[in-house]
Amino acid sequence: MRPIPSPPVNGVLKFSTSLDDSLMEQLQCEFPGAHFVKAFNSVGNARMVDPKFAGGKPTMFICGNDDAAKKTVGAILDRFGWETVDMGAVEAARAIEPLCMLWCIPGFRENSWTHAFKLLR
Repeated sequence: MRPIPSPPVNGVLKFSTSLDDSLMEQLQCEFPGAHFVKAFNSVGNARMVDPKFAGGKPTMFICGNDDAAKKTVGAILDRFGWETVDMGAVEAARAIEPLCMLWCIPGFRENSWTHAFKLLR
C-alpha cells in the first residue's frame, strides 16, 4: 500500500485510493482486530503538539470503528491542544484522507507547512 504514488503536480498530490475507498479501510480490512483511529493526517510535525494559532485551537478530524479507541485518541488530542471532531466510522476516512492533499498544496507551492484546519460552527 502506497498512499502517495507520485510527486505532486502544481502542488496537488495524487492518491492511490479513491473516494470509494481509503487507506484506513484497507488497513482495517487487513487487520480486523486492530482498533485504528485516523488522526494527524492534515498537519505537519511542527504543529502536532501545542499548536498555537491566533484563531484558537485547530480542529483534528478523526474516525474509526472503536468508540473506546476514539475516546483515547480524543483525550490525547485534547492534551496536545486540539479540538477533536469525530466524523464516525472507518468509512469517514474517505473524506479525511484527502485533507492531506489540500493541506499539502500551500506547502509545495509556497513552502509553508505550519497551517491547520478549523471547523467553524
